[in-house]
Amino acid sequence: MRSLATVLAAAAILAPAFAQAAPAATRNIVIVPGAFIDGSGWHVVHDILSHKGYKVTIVPAGHDTLEQDIAATRRVLFNQFGKVVLVGNGFGGAVIGHAGDGAKVKALVYVAALAPQVGENAGQLLHAIPAGAAPARADWAGYYWADREHFRENFAADLSPNRAAFFAASQVPTTQAFIYTSAHAAAWHDKPSYAVVATEDRVLHPDTQRMMYRRAHAKTVEIAASHAVHVSHPEEVAALIERAAVETL
Repeated sequence: MRSLATVLAAAAILAPAFAQAAPAATRNIVIVPGAFIDGSGWHVVHDILSHKGYKVTIVPAGHDTLEQDIAATRRVLFNQFGKVVLVGNGFGGAVIGHAGDGAKVKALVYVAALAPQVGENAGQLLHAIPAGAAPARADWAGYYWADREHFRENFAADLSPNRAAFFAASQVPTTQAFIYTSAHAAAWHDKPSYAVVATEDRVLHPDTQRMMYRRAHAKTVEIAASHAVHVSHPEEVAALIERAAVETL
């Protein structure tokens, strides 16, 4: 009978081989949610793409700092087998501009998202053209929360009151450390980019979105929707993500 030490040694040798066993044709979509609307807002987009054979993963972004979200996204990317389309919404766009520089990532998709140039920060872009939303307010710990009373009109005017109320209750706050950290990379310079402009967005002005996506040479679609465009128009958003996958994976 083999000793326990022998069995454990064999398992240690074989574990990496088993861990790498994955279909060669895996097509991966990784999504970085924005602040204020949590990852559950991507539920329907996830289902649409999953039913078409894509492996969809939502990054658990905390929005404490830009660097922490970049690290969280890179951990998720590390665990993907094969090529990836990397998607960002809102503040998540600043994250994919950094984490998207790896070889696995073949395309970037911005969904009503920030796409900062090196040296720009989220605060500059959000305030470049005021979009009309009531400002988020900091709590005693310095975390910025969207005003729940006006959440629907500012973030999700095209959702039902019940759905908007849920997102207001489940929102993920952010910090000044995230908002005012300047970008030190812009992967859209080197990666094919795609983008959704939410033309009724009261958080990130549509003209600011257009400016960012134009300089990124992104293939862009415009949807008459609020900042929660991925929730109110999941079919159109999923269609653009699938286009990016078909053209690049």
